[in-house]
Amino acid sequence: MNPFVYNAPAMRVVFGAGSVAELAKEVDRLGAKRALLLATPGRTAMVKSVADPLGIRVAGVFDRVVMHTPLQLAEEARRLAASVQADCCVVVGGGSTIGFGKAIALTSALPLLAVPTTYSGSEMTTIWGISEGGAKKTGRDPKVLPKTVIYDPALTLDLPPHVSAASGMNAMAHCVEALYAHDGNPIVSMMAEEGIRALACALPRVMENPKDIDARSDALYGAWLAGCTISTTSIALHHKLCHVLGGSFNLPHAETHSIVLPHAVRYNESAAEAMRRIERALGKRDAAAAIYDLEKKLRLPLRLADIGMKEQDLERAARIAADAPYPNPRKVEYAPVLELLRHAYEGVRP
Repeated sequence: MNPFVYNAPAMRVVFGAGSVAELAKEVDRLGAKRALLLATPGRTAMVKSVADPLGIRVAGVFDRVVMHTPLQLAEEARRLAASVQADCCVVVGGGSTIGFGKAIALTSALPLLAVPTTYSGSEMTTIWGISEGGAKKTGRDPKVLPKTVIYDPALTLDLPPHVSAASGMNAMAHCVEALYAHDGNPIVSMMAEEGIRALACALPRVMENPKDIDARSDALYGAWLAGCTISTTSIALHHKLCHVLGGSFNLPHAETHSIVLPHAVRYNESAAEAMRRIERALGKRDAAAAIYDLEKKLRLPLRLADIGMKEQDLERAARIAADAPYPNPRKVEYAPVLELLRHAYEGVRP
């Protein structure tokens, strides 16, 4: 076995249907008295209902969350947190909402309590991202890691099936890249393989019956594992491309991940051990094709062209990714990356 280093971030996880009822107790565990709630505009009523037991502990609500955490809006959220003298942030929602909470924590060190309602996995990581001037800047900082995460599958029952599927494949991408990360380790590899297996088994059941609490629980379990994997390993070409496509071309986050993933896996198929684990988790041969086939079964968009990408922008996207690559098992070069993006744009089976 090769030498490795494994750092497990310290955090508290509360998992189970109905566990959001523990929200007030978990805020009290943080010693917090003035919580700022964060939500997207469409989720404001639900978030207030979930947080109702907090009572006077709610110091304010920021309900203007959008994708990719634009710096200008992040600054507004930071100013609101300061003006209401918040001593913690409670984020209820998906990766976009958690991203805004992280933006606040990055500059204030306010503790976060996350209640995920999608499968993004961001709640388990120290990774933050902020968009400015047509580019997305990312980094890692322990300050942005939530102190507590409440996973309540009941809160995901109303998540539309197509959103669930895209979000779940976003989570699977975290597991996939953890398997060939340059700083991976056997503990993370076990979690990543199990995460892929759990998501691949759960997502088709969610599509068939979105109210299936067992399927929702399995999907959320897979997403938790996915978040754990990406929290302790580096990200590679797949995530670099998705950051470029989201930050520079404003493509939707989860759908971009799902479309790019099988093509990024094909690009990195020389990472033999990772491919073997992906294939074992999916119960199929040919990791890249198996992921593509699963996404087709989930009725996800398969072409970047279908989610707003313009063909004339492919060369620029490939150049951005190739000029500042993340560590990757195969060398990141402009021509093959452009070919990858063309295949993703056209939606061809890898």
